[in-house]
Amino acid sequence: MKVLKFGGTSVGSAENINKVISILDQQSKQTTIAVVVSAVGGITDKLLEAANLACDKNLDYKQTYNKIWSIHNAVIEGLFLNPENDKTLQKQHDELHELISDKLEALKSLLNGIYLINELSPKTKDKLLSYGEILSSTIIYHTLISRQLSTTLKNSQELIITDANFNNATVNFELTNANISTFFNSNTNAIVLLPGFVSKSVNGDMTTLGRGGSDYTAAIIAAALDVEELQIWTDVSGMYTTNPKLVKQAAPIVELSYQEAVELSHFGAKVLYPPTVMPVLKKKIPIVIKNTMDPEAIGTTITQNIKSNGDSPVKGISNIEDIALLTLQGNGMVGVPGFSKRLFETLAQEKINIILITQSSSEHSICFGISNTDAQRAKEVIDAVFEYEIALQKIDPIVVETDLSIIAVIGDKMKSHQGISGKMFSTLGKNNVNIRAIAQGASERNISAVIHKNDVKKALNSLHEQFFEIKTKQINLFITGVGNVGERLIEQIKQQKAYVKENFKINLRIAGLSNSRTMVVNDDGINLKDWKQALQHGEKASLEGFFQHAKTLNLRNSIFIDITANEAVANCYANYLKESIAVVACNKIACSGPITYYNELKQLSRQYSASLLFETNVGAGLPVIDTLGHLITSGDKVHTIKAVLSGSLNFIFNNFNAETTFHDVVKQAQEEGYTEPDPRIDLSGIDVARKVLILARESGYALELSDLKTDNFLTDSAMNAASVSDFFDTLIKDEAYYQGLFKSAEDKNCQLKFVAEFNNGNAKVGLQEIPEGHPFYNLKGKDNIVMFYTQRYPEQPMIIKGAGAGADVTASGLFADIIRIANN
Repeated sequence: MKVLKFGGTSVGSAENINKVISILDQQSKQTTIAVVVSAVGGITDKLLEAANLACDKNLDYKQTYNKIWSIHNAVIEGLFLNPENDKTLQKQHDELHELISDKLEALKSLLNGIYLINELSPKTKDKLLSYGEILSSTIIYHTLISRQLSTTLKNSQELIITDANFNNATVNFELTNANISTFFNSNTNAIVLLPGFVSKSVNGDMTTLGRGGSDYTAAIIAAALDVEELQIWTDVSGMYTTNPKLVKQAAPIVELSYQEAVELSHFGAKVLYPPTVMPVLKKKIPIVIKNTMDPEAIGTTITQNIKSNGDSPVKGISNIEDIALLTLQGNGMVGVPGFSKRLFETLAQEKINIILITQSSSEHSICFGISNTDAQRAKEVIDAVFEYEIALQKIDPIVVETDLSIIAVIGDKMKSHQGISGKMFSTLGKNNVNIRAIAQGASERNISAVIHKNDVKKALNSLHEQFFEIKTKQINLFITGVGNVGERLIEQIKQQKAYVKENFKINLRIAGLSNSRTMVVNDDGINLKDWKQALQHGEKASLEGFFQHAKTLNLRNSIFIDITANEAVANCYANYLKESIAVVACNKIACSGPITYYNELKQLSRQYSASLLFETNVGAGLPVIDTLGHLITSGDKVHTIKAVLSGSLNFIFNNFNAETTFHDVVKQAQEEGYTEPDPRIDLSGIDVARKVLILARESGYALELSDLKTDNFLTDSAMNAASVSDFFDTLIKDEAYYQGLFKSAEDKNCQLKFVAEFNNGNAKVGLQEIPEGHPFYNLKGKDNIVMFYTQRYPEQPMIIKGAGAGADVTASGLFADIIRIANN
């Protein structure tokens, strides 16, 4: 024999009840089944609403009553479709309709009575609430009979006997078990239908079983009959690894122990209310959680002995919301017995439930978590009890922190596995989730932590990724600057997304995009097929707004990517790092600005475990800074750097000769994207100066941009031109000067290169004539070259050479930084 319980959602509509009937038809062919049903979904709340309105002399209770009537009528009509075509069905429909109408009239009279006497006693409340289950079980019973299923309806009030503690009655198991055994021993039907939640006192008064009462009814019957299995049918496919509303990757747990199920239920899993299933736990009867909407789904089996299948020792991650953390502390507590007793006695007298307790071994403080709604009352009574000690300053007034949540990692076998707590707390730490308190029992079945409520989603997702997913790390990208390079980066992410996920277990997801006009943010990820349209129709862009979006979403493994040359954007990096959001910068301004800001960013990166990478600041996609970092980390010391660091300038001087004009070559470089819209930014050498400054700083030298010597080869008229157009006019006017530079180099069989040099703390940039045979001489196109002279490479330098400009290679450098962070 089996007991099946169906919740409010399962019987919430004619459509769902038909699914229930299909399940009952199938299972009743195999064994006798007892079926416990809840009230139609939402009816219990409406009954309470109507009663409270009536008690408050508010005539709106009649409207609520009419809704209750309409809901049940709609269910009947949905179950008995077109009864006029079948005389038998018509008769059954009419009989049921009349029966339900009579019960609803009785309910109406009860509500009218509450209105007249202006009172809702616990006894009346129980009588009123019992209508929900009585109505639903009556409708389902008559529908089963109309479908010719062997069914009997038994009112649970005739079986389950309680005391007179209305609204939360205590069961008299001796009488109840005897009643259940007697009835079922005489039953000959395949299906026994019973309303859940309802009972009667020894004196014959209607009572109810409190929260989770229908589950309790099912468990009482299952235990009394020592059945094969208790099935709880709901609207989810079992108990999940975590809250599926917050973590999309959450999956049903196939098998749990009783203790694991109780822990998960206590910590927010709504499928079970632990006290209600205690009768079944004592008898070690398996509980199966099933989905009425998807009956073929495996669901979750809860049993005494579960198979050891080598899975993770962590079975689930749960949470409790709306927690307040209260701390009693003071030097006067140390070594003095009785503080804990007085504290917890006070809370017990006020009927304040304690959810979590933790105490430091110094005895200086006791921390405990309770519901937010109890926090102020708890503070008042505790401060009153310890008024004398507070006045003498032996202890402090109780400290209250609100807007918190508890997260818990749960599993029977955690105690036999090392490193679970380490993984838990390191994962939270890496994602900037601050832990206010920690609690763990000696059984090691549960590790709990108190965190801010705004961090719950990120914490659950991070921990679920760590313990349950196939080590696929989700990386959330916030990109500002989607011009030429930004567009190429998005295209590379789109192209490589599947490859990176399959081969490196990294799931790249763009959560935010911004340009100078608009921005769009989506915590589910932006669809890369139509990101341009999404951005075009986004909200007005602002640097602070984009940052606030990233902060508020609070997504795990977030990276801010700056693909601008904007100083204001560079000045935002500190804000992101303080939120443990990593930064990838194509923008050179931050790392070549004031040394104090550069050092601050480095310190924040270490403090908040948020990477700061800027490989593309020098050499686009070339591994220049990464290689330099490895040299320094391994103990090498750089004393000299020689480099051609501007792909733009190299392109210009490789193409400028006696057959061309300087104006035409610069114009070509601008049109092909090798220079900024104003080419003077490249030609002035400031960009190269910034690059060599970054290399010097990464080598350990504290230099400012003003410490560098810049030899500017442009004419004064070119530098002082009022506009870009005027600048190009000066190039035509001063062509003879530029041809003179070329001829001087050509006469010496040299090539013109714009060179950056650093030597033992001194740096300079400028145009140089490079002789044949020099490593710079044959540098072609937009190539860059960097030569590091170090203690280990004193004569033959380490050389890095390759394309140092262009949207594709720069985007690939940004992509590489993203992967470096993801792999960290």
